[in-house]
Parts: sequence; structure tokens; C-alpha cells
Amino acid sequence: MTSDFTSGFTTDLIVTLSLLGFTAIVAAAYTVRVKKWGRAHNARVDKQGESALLKKEAMEGAFWFLGPIARLFVFLGITANMVSWTSFALGLLAGICLAFGHFGSAAFFSSFCALFDALDGIVARMTDNCSDAGEILDASIDRAVEFFFLAGLAYYYREIPVLLLLVLLTFFGSFMVSYSSAKAEALNVTPPKGSMRRPERALYLIFGAVLSPVTIWAWERGRDYPVAIGHPMVLALGFVGVLSTVSSVERLWSIARQVRAREVLARAKALSGSMGSKTGSQNVGAAVEEVSDTLLPKL
Repeated sequence: MTSDFTSGFTTDLIVTLSLLGFTAIVAAAYTVRVKKWGRAHNARVDKQGESALLKKEAMEGAFWFLGPIARLFVFLGITANMVSWTSFALGLLAGICLAFGHFGSAAFFSSFCALFDALDGIVARMTDNCSDAGEILDASIDRAVEFFFLAGLAYYYREIPVLLLLVLLTFFGSFMVSYSSAKAEALNVTPPKGSMRRPERALYLIFGAVLSPVTIWAWERGRDYPVAIGHPMVLALGFVGVLSTVSSVERLWSIARQVRAREVLARAKALSGSMGSKTGSQNVGAAVEEVSDTLLPKL
């Protein structure tokens, strides 16, 4: 093993092990809390709901951990926007670390970026300072942070075409899921919960980055590629890329069905208003039958 390899990955390995240890301590503390006082229910978690890839208990544990930190921020006069911009800076640092193959450092910055992303909303609610402008800032920074992470990986894997394509697939799936949510909001319809929403994507990509220094240290001391692969990172990219793409198709399909059903019913109601009540009721009934019987084939 060369000195260059040692100097390049020792720090990342230490950061990774420290981050895993810290996560284990928080998880153990929350487990004790649950056993003594029950789960820490959270209104935001209840509203967002769980998915097959991210359970409600894990989200409740994260918000339980963040609660005291948010109260400290409020006491110190740190605003929600300040927290959001800190998240932006941490996301940028994570992307830079990934561009140069420092997976452990990237996982560290990405983890705290995700925590600050959740903290800004908590601080805003604690200070009764929620606003549409804040929501726009938060959503914009979320997109930027995700771009920094994947752009860093695209640069790092630029000499390995198949991995570069895998990063681009993850780009596509992630942004299409976000687009489907934005489109549903604009059309005033409810998208399905689905999988690979922003929290799930962040969790699995960070997890891939966390574990990569371990496998690089263990398996890639001698390698045939221009850069260390980081197999957990590649697996996380494949998992997120494929599932987010599938999820985006499912979400857009569901949104299209809801919009089409609303249009059919709106036409039927308009027609019922221009004709007699009896005939109008028949038309509404026919429209409902059309929605249920012919919607899927037409889509």
C-alpha cells in the first residue's frame, strides 16, 4: 500500500467511523427514550408519512434529536433563513469533497446539510415565521444541494463512462420526482406517496458515501480504474437512480389520471347545468362511469 493511498483515505476512514459511531449513539439514545416514554410523535412526520424505504420511527427519532438544537438556535437568535443558507454551504462542500473522491468527508457535510435542511423548518415554526418566501428558498436550496452532490460524483467518475451514466440516471430520476411533486402542487392534485422522495434519496446516497471509505480501504488498495470506485456509493446510485425513475413515472401517471378525471367531471357538471336536472344527473353518472371504465385505457 503506497503512502499516497494511506494519506488519501485515512482521514476519510476516520470521519466515516466517527459518523457511524455518532449515529449509533443517537439511535441508542432514542431507543431508550422510546422504551421509557414512548415514541416522539411529530406533526410534520405525521403529515409527510412514511414509505417502504424510510420508516416513520426513523424520522421521529431524527426530529426528536433536532428539537433541542432548534430551541438553542432560537435562543441564540439564529433565523430559519440563516439555517437554510448554512445547509446550502454544507451541500456545496459535500459536492467538492465528492469531486475529489473524499467520500467520508462528503458524508459528514451531507449529513449535517440534511440536518440543517430539517432544522430550518423547525426553527421557522418555533418562531412563528413560516412564509411562502421561506418555502421557496428551502425548496431551491434542496434542489441546489442535490445538484452539488450528483455533480461532484459526475466529475469524480468522468473517466468511467458506465458510472458517469449511472450518475446521470440518478440525476434524471431525482429531478423528475421533484418535478412531479411541483407539477401536482401547481395542478392542485395530490401525488402518491411513492418512494424516493427527497429524504429517502438523501438517506441512501449519504449511506453509500459513508460506507465507501471502508470498502476502498479493504478492497481497492490495488485497482484497475483511474479512481477508487467506492462500491457502496455505486450501489446507492443504482438503487436511487432506478427507483426514483420508476417512482417518477408512477407519480406522473397518477397525476395525469387525477387531472383527467377532474376534467371529465367538470364537463359533465357543466353539461348538467345547461340541461334538465334529470338529464344532468344522467350525464354526471355517465361521466363517472367514463372515468372508472375508460380512463386507464386512454392513458
